[in-house]
Formats: sequence, structure tokens, C-alpha cells
Amino acid sequence: MTDTIRDTVILGSGCAGLTAAIYAARANLKPLVIEGHEPGGQLSITTLVENFPGWPEGIQGPQLIENMKEQAARFGAEYRMGHLVSADLSKRPIALNLGAETIHTRTLIIASGASARWLGLESEKALIGHGVSSCATCDGFFFSGKEIAVVGGGDTAMEEALFLTRFATKVTLLHRRESFRASHVMLERAMAHPNIQFRTNTVVTDVLGVEQKEVSGVRLRNTVSGEEEVLALSGLFLGIGHEPNAKMFAGQIDLDEDGYVKTTDYVFTRVPGVYACGDVQDRRYRQAVTAAGTGCMAALEVEKYLEEHGR
Repeated sequence: MTDTIRDTVILGSGCAGLTAAIYAARANLKPLVIEGHEPGGQLSITTLVENFPGWPEGIQGPQLIENMKEQAARFGAEYRMGHLVSADLSKRPIALNLGAETIHTRTLIIASGASARWLGLESEKALIGHGVSSCATCDGFFFSGKEIAVVGGGDTAMEEALFLTRFATKVTLLHRRESFRASHVMLERAMAHPNIQFRTNTVVTDVLGVEQKEVSGVRLRNTVSGEEEVLALSGLFLGIGHEPNAKMFAGQIDLDEDGYVKTTDYVFTRVPGVYACGDVQDRRYRQAVTAAGTGCMAALEVEKYLEEHGR
């Protein structure tokens, strides 16, 4: 049994998980990385990344992920395709059920990320990274001098729209209802901006430009009248939130009201030896570089924990 117990397992293969893998591997912990539903995380569907330090000309998101995987593998990290079905964090070693097998580990790093909520359109999916985005901070710069739209009615949508006015000449905020969930302060701020226009009772039924591989507009439908029209634009941003991939841990570690893992001192969960990093616990910044930072922290804490427990 001892030979089959891992020192650490990392759930997730985005920036947080792979950074944790690099640090854990260099500490000779031979980490096992479970790649999850979305191998590479959100960077795997991102085109040019220009704000990750060390790449003055930018780097393609999938290439950045591949570089990090190779770096961790060089020091002994292992990878396995699959996703977590269930976990028992009360046992020592921790038991992780992957469906076809159960893995036992002394420590666990949860880096399973948060999945952006999408509209569910085939055209939207085809144009992710080609004018469709869920991150204004990541991609806003590419829309300088252009007209774009943001979908949503909460604080996230207002924040995205306000941020995007730094680049776009016009931001149209599309909301399916008449009223907004956004806080009064955020809504007032967005409504007061001269470059933001509001379209309520409006849903996107199609994103145009699939053949050209570049967003050229959206087809809209009024939910009250049923009328349809085409709005010409160069980019579509989704501001309808993210879904943290942590449901499988409900009842075992603390989650907030939206399902994000609650951590103390950056990466500690309430279960000893279990740490969380990246977008699964960060609802505020959600950047590749901040995810990488917390991945580093989690791996350092794992190393310290194992040393304190005689490993």
C-alpha cells in the first residue's frame, strides 16, 4: 500500500495546477496532475496572451500551457487524463475516485479552476478566441477603436463594460431582462458612461462571422416583441459569471455562496494537507499570473506539510 500512496496529487492543469506541479516536482515530490474536464484550463481556449511576464511579444495560450507542462515534466511531474468523480478528504491517505481507479495521496492541491458561463450557441463556441471572450482584462486591448457588446446584468457585466470603454469606441450592454441584478452603484456608474448603451429584454441568438473566423456581429431577439435584428460589432464579451469546479468537495471543505473554495492565508482549506489555488478560490482577479502565484504557494505549503509529518 505504501508504494502506491502519492505524496501529492494536483487536480487541474491550468496555470495554477502546472505551477504547483513545477514547484512540487522540483522538490522531488513526484506530483501526479489530473488534467480534468478542460485540460490546460481557460488558457487552452485563449489566443494571444500579452500580459504574462517574460513574453514581450506575447505567447499563444495553448503554447504557454504546453511550455509549463514540459517544464514540470522535466522535473518528474506525471500527468493523467481524467476527472475527479468523488473524494474522501476525511481519510488518511486521502482517497480520490477517478471512476476507473482510486488514487491515494498524502496531500491534495485543488486547482480545478472555474469555467466561464457561456450562452450555449454553436457559433459562440466556434468564435471563442476570435472575437468572443469571457475576460475583458485579458482581451480588451485587442478591441481598441472598435464596437463591441457585453452580455449580462450583474456587477460582473457592469465591470467588464466599464473596463472595455478604455479601448472600444462603443460598448452595448445586452441583458435578457428589464431589471438588473447589479448593485445600484455599479449600475449608475455604467449608465452614466457616454460610451455604454443599454439594450434590455434582448438575447443573442447567433454570433456572426464563423466562416471568416472573426466576429462581425450578433443576431438579437427582443424577448417581449419577438423582433429580430442584426447588430454589427467586432467583439462579444460574456459577463454572466463563472462556475467554480468545486462541487465535488461540498460538505468536506468550506465553499462560499457561489461555490468558490474558501481559503485562509491564501491557499489553506479547513482540511489539513488540502490546499486550493487559482480560479477555484479566486473570484476577484482570475488572471494567469495570479493563478500561477497561488499555485506556487500551494506547492510550498505541501512541501512544508510533508516535512512536518515525517516525509
